[in-house]
Amino acid sequence: METFDLLVIGSGPAGRRAAVQGAKLGKSVMVIENRLRLGGVSVHTGTIPSKTLRETVLNLSGWRERGFYGLAYRVKKDIEGKDLGARLRMTLNHEIEVLEHQFARNGVRTFGGMARFLDTNRVCVTAPDGDETIFGFSHAVIAVGTAPHRPSHIPFNDHSVVDSDSLVTEPRVPRSLTVVGAGVIGIEYATIFSALDVPVTIIEPKETILDFIDREIVEEFTHELRQRGMTIRFGAKVEKVELDDQGWAVSTLADGRRIRTDMLLYAAGRSGATAGLGLESCGIVPNDRGRLKVDPVTFQTNVRNIYAAGDVIGFPSLASTSMEQGRIAALHACGAPMPPAPEFFPYGIYAVPEISTVGLTEQEVRAQGIPYENGIARFRETSRGHIMGLESGMMKMIFSLETRKLLGVHIVGEGATELIHIGQAVLNLGGTLDYFVENAFNYPTLAEAYKIAALDAWNRMPHTTPIAQIE
Repeated sequence: METFDLLVIGSGPAGRRAAVQGAKLGKSVMVIENRLRLGGVSVHTGTIPSKTLRETVLNLSGWRERGFYGLAYRVKKDIEGKDLGARLRMTLNHEIEVLEHQFARNGVRTFGGMARFLDTNRVCVTAPDGDETIFGFSHAVIAVGTAPHRPSHIPFNDHSVVDSDSLVTEPRVPRSLTVVGAGVIGIEYATIFSALDVPVTIIEPKETILDFIDREIVEEFTHELRQRGMTIRFGAKVEKVELDDQGWAVSTLADGRRIRTDMLLYAAGRSGATAGLGLESCGIVPNDRGRLKVDPVTFQTNVRNIYAAGDVIGFPSLASTSMEQGRIAALHACGAPMPPAPEFFPYGIYAVPEISTVGLTEQEVRAQGIPYENGIARFRETSRGHIMGLESGMMKMIFSLETRKLLGVHIVGEGATELIHIGQAVLNLGGTLDYFVENAFNYPTLAEAYKIAALDAWNRMPHTTPIAQIE
C-alpha cells in the first residue's frame, strides 16, 4: 500500500490548488479523479463550458455590436449546436492539457477511479475496469464538487428536459426555452440563450432572485431582461413537467398556468457529490444535500486529518473561492503558515449582462447602521461606452460618510467581472473616495466609471473643499 502525505479527491479548482500547494511544500501528493480526464466539474460541465458557451454565443450572434448595427445584426445567421460544441471541445482540451502539465511540473501523482474511504487513513479506489487499489494518507482533502439536483418527478431525457450537465454535453439551440430556478446557473444560461434570440421563460418560486447581490443592481438587471423580451415568473412553482406528442416540455404551475417550450432546463439546486465516498467509515456525515460542514478558517471536517473545500461545502460555490479554500486546507494540513484571509472577495455572475460585486451591499450597510452615500455611473456616460455602443450597464459605489472609506462596489454590464478588481483592491487596502477622485484612469476606458461614480457620491457628501480643486 502506497501512502501519501496529502491525498486529494477531485481535480476541480479546490482539488487542483490543494494538490499543487501541497507539492510546493515538498509533500507527496496523490489526486484521485473519477472522470476519464482531469478537471472536475469546473472543466467538464461547469465553469469553463458555461463561460465558453457564453463567449461563443456573444461572438457568433454579434450581440456586442447590436448597439450600432441594430437588433437584427448577426455575425452568423443560423447558429446551431455544432457551432457551440466546437469551441467547447477546443477549450476543454486546452484546460486539461494545462492542468496535466501543472501536475507533472509539480510532481503531483494522479489516479483514475472512484475513491471510497475505508477509515481515517485509507481509501480504496475502484478503477473503470473494476480493479481496486488501496492508498494510505496522512491528510486528505475532499474536493468532489457537486452534481445537479434531479428530482424524481422531473422527466429528464437530456434532450428536451435537461440539467446544466447535459446542456453542455450535447449543446443545441432550442426554438424556445423554460428555465426552472433563477439561481446563478439558471440566470446565466437563460440570458445566454436569450442572446441567441431564443424566447426564454424563467420560473422562480421565490419573489426575488440573487439575494446576495445589491437590490438596485438586481432591479437594473431584471429590467433589462424584461426589456429584451424575456418572461420572468416570480413566485411561481412548477407542479408538474410532461412531454407532449411532439416531445416538447409542458410545465404546469401551481396557479394552473401551462408553459410549453422546445426545451426545459431544470436548474433548481445542486447536491454535493459525496454519495459513494464511504464517509460513514470515517465518521463524516453530510447534510441532506450531500454537503459537508467544515471549520470556516481551516476547512477541517469533524475528522481532524480530513478536509473539504470547494462547492461540496456550499456557499459561495465560486471557482475563485474554491481555489483559495483548497490552498488554505493544504497549508493547514501541511503545517505551513496560513496568511490571513482577505475580508472581501468578489462575486462574478457571467450572465448577459455580467454582474460582479465586492464588499457590502446597500442593504447590509443600512442593517449595520453605517452612515453612507452612494455614487452611480452609467456606462453610456463614458467615452468608452459610446465607442462600444453600450446602452446599458452601471456601477454603484458605497462610501462611509464618517471615514470616506469605500464600503462596496456593485456592477452590472459589459466587463463587470474584470472591472470589479479595482474596487476589490481599494476595498481590501482600506482606501477612500479620494483615491478615485485624485487618480488618473486610462482614457477611454470603462474603468473611468469609478471616477464618475466617486464624484457622484462626493457631490452629495458634506465637504469643505471646492469641487474645482478636485476636478
